[in-house]
Amino acid sequence: MVDFNLVPLLPEIFLAITAMGLLIVGAFHGNESTRAICWASAIGVVVTGFILLGLDWNERHVLNNMFVFDQFSGLMKVIILLGVLASLALSVRYIIQEGIERFEYPILLLFAGIGMMIMVSANNMLSLYMGLELQSLSLYVLAAIHRNSSKSAEAGIKYFILGALSSGLLLFGISLIYGFTGSVDFDVIGRSLMSVETIPQGVTFGLVLILAALAFKISAVPFHMWTPDVYQGAPTSVTAFFAMVPKIAAMGLLMRLLLDPFAAAFDQWMQIIYFVSLMSMIVGGFAALVQEDIKRLLAYSSIGNMGYALIGLVAGTAEGAGAVILYLFIYMIMTAGTFAVVMCMRRNGMAVYKISDLSGLSKNSPVLAYVLLVLMFSMSGIPPMAGFFGKLVVFNAAVDQGYYILATLGVITSVIAAYYYLRIVKVMFFDDAVDAFDKELPLARRVVMLFSVVFVLCFVFKPSPFMSMSLSAADSLFSNAAIMSAPAGDDAQSLEPAAG
Repeated sequence: MVDFNLVPLLPEIFLAITAMGLLIVGAFHGNESTRAICWASAIGVVVTGFILLGLDWNERHVLNNMFVFDQFSGLMKVIILLGVLASLALSVRYIIQEGIERFEYPILLLFAGIGMMIMVSANNMLSLYMGLELQSLSLYVLAAIHRNSSKSAEAGIKYFILGALSSGLLLFGISLIYGFTGSVDFDVIGRSLMSVETIPQGVTFGLVLILAALAFKISAVPFHMWTPDVYQGAPTSVTAFFAMVPKIAAMGLLMRLLLDPFAAAFDQWMQIIYFVSLMSMIVGGFAALVQEDIKRLLAYSSIGNMGYALIGLVAGTAEGAGAVILYLFIYMIMTAGTFAVVMCMRRNGMAVYKISDLSGLSKNSPVLAYVLLVLMFSMSGIPPMAGFFGKLVVFNAAVDQGYYILATLGVITSVIAAYYYLRIVKVMFFDDAVDAFDKELPLARRVVMLFSVVFVLCFVFKPSPFMSMSLSAADSLFSNAAIMSAPAGDDAQSLEPAAG
């Protein structure tokens, strides 16, 4: 019998009602209501967060086991809502400056947020797909929302075509999993795989297709090809949203999928994640070295950062999963502050995105320069910034399981990536000054920058609460399933495709 207890779904239901109500307001009042709808959306996100925090975070399964609410999904939803709130705050003034003041914009952000919240609570392949597509359809429109920009249209088309391909791969993979296990329910799939001595090749092939689709969503190599062009072509506020929130939701979905129903297939999927993590770090490190556009540089930076986050997943332990959660949270806050500065790169009302446009910023706009200095140091992994601890915990999780080669290569690529982060610092503080940016600095951007800098600088004084919350959330993923056998590390684990 279907369990129609909707209490665990209250945050999604409230946010959906808010979005549809604001859509009706926008339909009656037109684009003149955009600013009011933006702030109303932000208030709706805040209220949703309070509803979420007021729920019982003990594990509960509803809707005939299609939806699960536990500590992992609860914490991931809090992070997602924080990202949506930051994106709305950064967008309010920007969409007016760029002439894309359309009431649909904040509503699409809300619908994308609802899809992401469903993704991290999915306990069935059907609810997984519904959440993923609700997010994706909203993002396709957002990428091309600047209708008068050829670059935005190009970004939307590229993202849509490749996104449709990834959806096809996902559905094909799901059909194979269903064919071999007889179910699309995560719990049934997990029990089926744990009951066999060797994983059928059809299941392995289906898992590969699913991982390929999710690798596209987190822009991991070799499915990263859309990222630089879409980041550069989409409006900067949309790029900021792409960089912060969808990756967290997709990574949360990936963690739930691999550490619960496919825990028994650890030997198969670990090899894939190992390769994807390693190549993402290498491509993200080297490709960014030659970039002159700061949005393209941040695109390759995000590819590299997803590679670092995947190291914790390779470990296949609760400590590794907790490290991934902490890393994603720190990365989101650093990214929000960085894009707040990028949105302030305007001269005579026009946005500029060349790294050379930052020349002498410390003389013209010292506040922006020092904010970006702190965030670049943190992204480089320089202690005692928060970014250092994010990388430390994922590397430590890999070392604990014997993945010395992967951790060492992660450190090396992190040093390489530090070059292009510190290059921005050099341009701001040591190059000759050019024309100053416009003095306008909206309050919302100031708040985001202040929060990012304070968090990055003060994390070192009290890291334990964040680490314990991340580990507690990760532990809930292992309540129903455990890795069948501990990994043997780089010396014993071959990276050749699994035979099973």
